[in-house]
Amino acid sequence: MPPRKRAPATGLLTGQGFAERFELMVSNIGTVLKGKDDVVRLSLTALLANGHLLFEDYPGTGKTMLARAISETVSATTSRIQCTPDLLPADITGSPVLDRKTGGFVFRPGPVFANVFLADEINRATPKTQSALLEAMAERTVTVDGTTHRLPAPFFVLATENPIELAGTFPLPEAQLDRFLFKLKLGYASPEAEVEVLLSHRTGDAIDRIGPVVSLDELVAMMDWATEVTIAEPVVRYIVDLCQATRSEPSLQMGASSRAALALMRAARVVAASQARDDVVPDDVRLLVPSVLSHRLLLTPDALLRDETVEDVVARLLVQVKAPLGLAARTERGA
Repeated sequence: MPPRKRAPATGLLTGQGFAERFELMVSNIGTVLKGKDDVVRLSLTALLANGHLLFEDYPGTGKTMLARAISETVSATTSRIQCTPDLLPADITGSPVLDRKTGGFVFRPGPVFANVFLADEINRATPKTQSALLEAMAERTVTVDGTTHRLPAPFFVLATENPIELAGTFPLPEAQLDRFLFKLKLGYASPEAEVEVLLSHRTGDAIDRIGPVVSLDELVAMMDWATEVTIAEPVVRYIVDLCQATRSEPSLQMGASSRAALALMRAARVVAASQARDDVVPDDVRLLVPSVLSHRLLLTPDALLRDETVEDVVARLLVQVKAPLGLAARTERGA
């Protein structure tokens, strides 16, 4: 297959160039977030697949730091908002304000107009405010007073919620959960990683010492490149079979949507490209299934009484649904 050509700021992008830039981004973020390379890779996969990311984890595990590190690594604009019950939709999207010079109203963009938007403790915002993000996440636009405003590209939402102190919170509805590509957990650092964290902060915050390693133009070129990674029909059918299996699983009252299947395909293409491969193999899909599907599935009351978990169901389906055989990975050649 002849090499495809892209035009990032530093020249033509190749499959090997994609993989090298991806590893450079992982390494750069790893100087701040110690011992979490797997989560960092998935987070960058979500970004490059043009998706969004939901973290459910305890306070202080590095969720905000990860968002800052991603934005610093790719020279992106970033904004953060702390969600509270009195937060209004206009506090996120922006609103018209009076221009005293002209006497008319002009639109003042809200914090959502950034490349990386962090919504901290999103489940503390009211459903009305949560819904303000739906259009932004799905359409990359914001409509205020009948006028549609386009968000910057790329646009990446990183939302967090805590699994404790749930009194007075508003769980995200399934329609909004379905718009997140992945739901991840950082977890506490290992003792060795925590020692590294403390050592890296002896002379100030580590986040203040990292700089961009990929330009925004290069990031957009990488996103475009990933959309053209080849995915064979047997792998597409494997994705569909996995999603179909969730819809007939007795332990689930709600299975994976077609959006989930599309998310699996987009993310699998990024995984293949990050390894300098030009086609998707079943192992790419299997790697991503737990992160893509778990937050989209809903257990039946009987399954809950049996103390079954969504993770148990996903693991069982990965065994039951057979992956296609005889598909070998190809590494792109040429420059």
